[in-house]
Amino acid sequence: MRIIEGFAKVKPLLSRQAVQVAEEDIERERNVRQWVDDVRRRGDAALFEYLLKFDGVKLTSLEVTREQIDCAYREVDKELIAAMKLAAGRIAAYHGEQKKKLLQDNAKAKLGWVIRPLQRVGVYVPGSSTPLPSSLLMTVVPARVAGVKEVILVTPPQSNGQISPIKLAAARIAGVDRVFSVGGAQAIAALAYGTESIPAVDKVYGPGNIYVMLAKKMVYGAVGIDGLFGPSEVIIIADDTANPAYVAADLLAQAEHGSLAWAILITTSRKVADAVNLEIEKQLKDLPRREIIVEALEKLGFIAVVNSVDDAVKLGNLNAPEHLCLVVKNAASYIDKVRTAGCLFVGENAVEALVDYAAGPSHVLPTGGTARFGSPLNVLDFVKLITIIKTNAAEIKKLGKATSIIARAEGLEAHARAVEKRLEDLE
Repeated sequence: MRIIEGFAKVKPLLSRQAVQVAEEDIERERNVRQWVDDVRRRGDAALFEYLLKFDGVKLTSLEVTREQIDCAYREVDKELIAAMKLAAGRIAAYHGEQKKKLLQDNAKAKLGWVIRPLQRVGVYVPGSSTPLPSSLLMTVVPARVAGVKEVILVTPPQSNGQISPIKLAAARIAGVDRVFSVGGAQAIAALAYGTESIPAVDKVYGPGNIYVMLAKKMVYGAVGIDGLFGPSEVIIIADDTANPAYVAADLLAQAEHGSLAWAILITTSRKVADAVNLEIEKQLKDLPRREIIVEALEKLGFIAVVNSVDDAVKLGNLNAPEHLCLVVKNAASYIDKVRTAGCLFVGENAVEALVDYAAGPSHVLPTGGTARFGSPLNVLDFVKLITIIKTNAAEIKKLGKATSIIARAEGLEAHARAVEKRLEDLE
């Protein structure tokens, strides 16, 4: 990895700059809008056509039966089943604690609120070369903990027309209600507007390619969305106490996500920078996804050397990465200085890979700098708050005049009179 020294040189590389809209992006948006509108108009007929066109699969039914799910569950290696159950249990426990702390009704107050789970949500799981059961667990389990009544899964089939047994087994473990074989932008449209087979949902969740993200953006308003996710990112902040082998391993794990992944080290030690580079070369040799990793590290990865951990944290806050790792002496003392990150890892034993799979917090995190205002997926994403108003005569007397004055300032005479009629009766 290239090494860059000095805060001033590194700062522009980590700033989130506005991106020019390319011609290909305009073309993609045009295509996605056409597909979304087509599904909205023609429903299942459009979905079957797109399955044949994009996936090369001809199906007669979009829904996966319960028998097929149970059969897939029995096919999957028992050790993997046990691992997924362990992960699901940890995810449920973590989000159960969130629910206790964050979701409390206050219906008895005059000015209160109640919290209600969403009725039906849709979860999209990509149909990449790997089945990604972790993404399914990390989204569906928090929904169940939050109390969502019905969870719909959409995911593209494999070339044989079947959904990966691992994915179906994960769906059963997580508590998915219904599974449909459809992917891409057309799947998002189906969840948003509904078809003859797929019911419309209240909110859509899950990562995907650029077409899926554009579709989520277009249907927002008809349904809620969890966010618009881009390539995965990590910034590791390390001082001279860091273990170069661990740091290198974590950078490689991040780069393994794909050729557009961000894997960046910011260190206060040139010695550590050089040692990490040597470890990367050493550990790369026998990794199956070596070519993807190398491309990611060469394209977007680098090592920065700065004067202090404080400078490194400032750069991390500027970038607002998905993952931020503090591999420094007295790491916990820097927590208060971190302002923008999707997930913060404190100390060299806080391994990002554990969160990706089994630690408990959802690994669905804000990317692309959206950690400046966004949060990790959590139970709050699956509920809504309803305000309760129980004002009485005394409060009408106290607030009525101010209300009518403001209403008239806005040109809303009927609002003012609605309050004043009650004031008159109270005199």
